[in-house]
Amino acid sequence: MQLRTFGRTGMQLSVLGFGCGAVGGLMVRGAAADQERTIARAIASGVNYFDTAVLYGDGESETNLGRVLHKLKPAGVVVGTKVRLQPGEFGRIADAVTNSLDGSLQRLRLERVDILHLHNPITAAGGGSALGVGQVLEEVVPAFDRLRRQGKIGFLGISAVGDTAALHRVIDSRAFDSAQVVYNMLNPSAAGPLPKNYPAQDYEGLFEATAAAGVGVVGIRVLAGGALSGSAARHPVAGAAPEPIGSAMRYDADVERARRLAPLVEEGFAASLTEAAIRFALSHPAMGTILVGMATPQQFDDALAAAEKGPLPPAALDRLTALRQVFAGEAR
Repeated sequence: MQLRTFGRTGMQLSVLGFGCGAVGGLMVRGAAADQERTIARAIASGVNYFDTAVLYGDGESETNLGRVLHKLKPAGVVVGTKVRLQPGEFGRIADAVTNSLDGSLQRLRLERVDILHLHNPITAAGGGSALGVGQVLEEVVPAFDRLRRQGKIGFLGISAVGDTAALHRVIDSRAFDSAQVVYNMLNPSAAGPLPKNYPAQDYEGLFEATAAAGVGVVGIRVLAGGALSGSAARHPVAGAAPEPIGSAMRYDADVERARRLAPLVEEGFAASLTEAAIRFALSHPAMGTILVGMATPQQFDDALAAAEKGPLPPAALDRLTALRQVFAGEAR
């Protein structure tokens, strides 16, 4: 398993991380034996980053990950979790962050996590479930810093969802060490310009900002919540079709566009759309590690096999760019 240096942290993370989210569902609703077998397989294969959150199954993902890691006692794994603040907690952010992390540590059976990510969307002024840039920099960052000084977290992170300009401001502040960035074959805008009137959120080259700030990148929505399988079918363990982030406004629209990328498979660039999506995400040098949701042990094995093939070749990337051009002008 290839390792990449993760921003300015000095950590070496496996290019394939282990996503414990609710969309794939294995670590929330899967059988305990499947969870243990898959994590053991991942560790034996060189995967060293495990990503969870309070939000995943209301703590079930953390509990299950903690149970398995406690049993296996692997050396050198990196664990990240997240805090999602509720609007009613915005008036007491420091206390809410501390309480959330303490609950996470208890479920994970750990004394510290390597990365704590803020899970709320970030916008200019906040509102709803989103936090404003000022709240993030003036209240969340001091709360995270306090926990770092206490030895409860190693590094500070954000989920880079929300308004593009606000995300750039937060990254440019250099207050955070890690950013979970949306990047997939349907929306590559974190890497560079989109065609005019392209139906996706434009992240305006966010990778350039993370590189300049020394921020490590965790690739999220690599499979667009499963749409880049090209199928709308959901495994019984998987969550319901997710609300798309950064791409179409409807999951079905993402699936339909994914199917139009099928020439990548038909022309021999990859064995499946899923493989192509994983290898595409690994193709950008800004990527530190990618997260792939899974419902079954076999889906992990498939992701591992794809990652071990390495990035897509330049010819495949050129073909993908050409295939995507026809999406421009379509309704998001």
